[in-house]
Amino acid sequence: MTPRECPSCALDAPADAEVCPFCGYEFPTPRAGTRSVTWLMILLMVLFAIPLLAWLFG
Repeated sequence: MTPRECPSCALDAPADAEVCPFCGYEFPTPRAGTRSVTWLMILLMVLFAIPLLAWLFG
């Protein structure tokens, strides 16, 4: 795994760290189901955008 950059101190922290070992910044943990909700929103936007664009440029 590649290390991730801490947004607080800009140093590389281990990818699986929950807290930055240098400054103590707590990395946010994604909620369960966030990924599926994101894909659902993208799908809905695409489904509504295609007919709208077809109507506008039709």
